[in-house]
Amino acid sequence: MKIVGLTGSIGMGKSATADMFREAGIPVFDSDACVHALYDAGGAAVEPVETAFPGSTGEDGSIDRERLSAALRKDPGGFEHLEAIVHPLVAEARQAFLDAAERDGADIVILDVPLLFETGGHAHVDAVIAVHAPHDVRRERVLKRPGMTDAKLEAIIARQTPDSVKLEKADYIVETSGGFDDARQQVGKIIEALRA
Repeated sequence: MKIVGLTGSIGMGKSATADMFREAGIPVFDSDACVHALYDAGGAAVEPVETAFPGSTGEDGSIDRERLSAALRKDPGGFEHLEAIVHPLVAEARQAFLDAAERDGADIVILDVPLLFETGGHAHVDAVIAVHAPHDVRRERVLKRPGMTDAKLEAIIARQTPDSVKLEKADYIVETSGGFDDARQQVGKIIEALRA
């Protein structure tokens, strides 16, 4: 079974690309969705995150991302502390996904990991696919999101590996500025290449 990392900075079209692999019958592990589930009421991360960052849980029993962000801004080592809590829980869920995919006879699986290079995850996959779009296209996409500002976007970009590095290190690239049909064709060719 080939394990393939899918990555791309904010606004590149990574989620839409992951959906195209799903449509083609390839199992996809979505690390962002996994973190959301861990943060939801009853999720495995709620208690340890609340202990580390008191007041970060909302009235509904889930982690309130705005409160957590505020706590992280006050704590210089906060991100590392948060990652030390969340990353092992995500790794456990990812392993369960891989085990299930192998039992089901999958020949390829996709690990959708926005911070694949930042976390060193690229060292544990057989190939890397980077999703890309030009800066102006990506900026236009991201600024349409509710609550997003130029300042927030720049702060996110600053924490991510530069696109030039991702593109250089990737085995395959999906360029998303040409629209869905074009990207879907690229995905199809990548699947063929992975199976060859």
